[in-house]
Amino acid sequence: MIAWGLTAHTAYNLTRLRRPPNVPPPVTEAVSVLLPVRDEERQVTACLAAVSAQTGVADLEILVYDDQSGDRTAALVTQAGTADPRIRLLDGESLPAGWLGKPHACQEMADQARGTVLVFLDADVVLAPHAVAATVGLLRQAGLDLLSPYPRQLAVTLVERVVQPLLPWSWISTLPLGVAERSSRRSLVAANGQLMAVDTAAYARAGGHRAVAGEVLDDLGLARAVRTAGGRVAVADGSDLAVCRMYPDRTSLVEGYAKSLWQAFGSPPGAVAVAGVLSTVYLLPPLAALAGSRWGIAGYLGGVAGRALVARRTGDRVWPDSTAHPVSIAVFTGLVGVSVARHRAGTLTWRGRRLA
Repeated sequence: MIAWGLTAHTAYNLTRLRRPPNVPPPVTEAVSVLLPVRDEERQVTACLAAVSAQTGVADLEILVYDDQSGDRTAALVTQAGTADPRIRLLDGESLPAGWLGKPHACQEMADQARGTVLVFLDADVVLAPHAVAATVGLLRQAGLDLLSPYPRQLAVTLVERVVQPLLPWSWISTLPLGVAERSSRRSLVAANGQLMAVDTAAYARAGGHRAVAGEVLDDLGLARAVRTAGGRVAVADGSDLAVCRMYPDRTSLVEGYAKSLWQAFGSPPGAVAVAGVLSTVYLLPPLAALAGSRWGIAGYLGGVAGRALVARRTGDRVWPDSTAHPVSIAVFTGLVGVSVARHRAGTLTWRGRRLA
């Protein structure tokens, strides 16, 4: 059955999934941590405190680009910089034509960074003390040009517990990791901009964020650009390196996924097709099981098993959340529908800005 086949693939992938060391060797090269922020007063202080507490990196600079926040974000960054002179605040300017906010912020910081490795970070991420050293160490040890360690996704509310575990599950269950690292195909790329390290020279060869200026999923776009330029790209298990609570309530979760799911699989038709396949594989079996089908029960259990394997590895709740995997797929399908509909209507917005 397809669900069990994907679960077997998941189990194999987990044996190949890279995990940065908990005790990394010291990093002697210059590293730049780049943090784009816009209205992040709720979480920027905790994020920067964790960056300031990094160990094992002798030469670390921290650049923060304030993208015209309307709250106390800039003041809090300035306060953090008083305690740690490595933190430097860059005041944002109006967006040039053709740019979205986050790519522009990342490019502005990269242009001023002096590190030989750029570590892009989101404000809702809290790093473990060894996170930067471990990420840079694995990037260099594995001979990679871009490394994306997936943070552990914190899920507190019911809707978070339903949706957020799908982030790591989606690529661990479907992406052939061994082939993906060796391949030159852009389609075999996964990335997460919550925590992403890239060699500075490779970043420049790929065109940096200028190559993805108008892309909502700039992290995925940058990884594809690095690969197109001949670079090696990989994902890793970052659950011991960082935690991230992306969307703390239902409204922000719906808005967050709506802005990007239409593009997550290449195009709106691609997103609809993927949602259709997932629904066929993971929704039809439990429906058949309710009608008494043994094949339906087997298919349902296959989906639950795959979800549980990923949850155990990435630090998510295993039980009872894994048993609700069909519900997660149903909600995901609904979010794809919302995203595609809003994209076609031209009504997508994020952080007070309309997305083209």
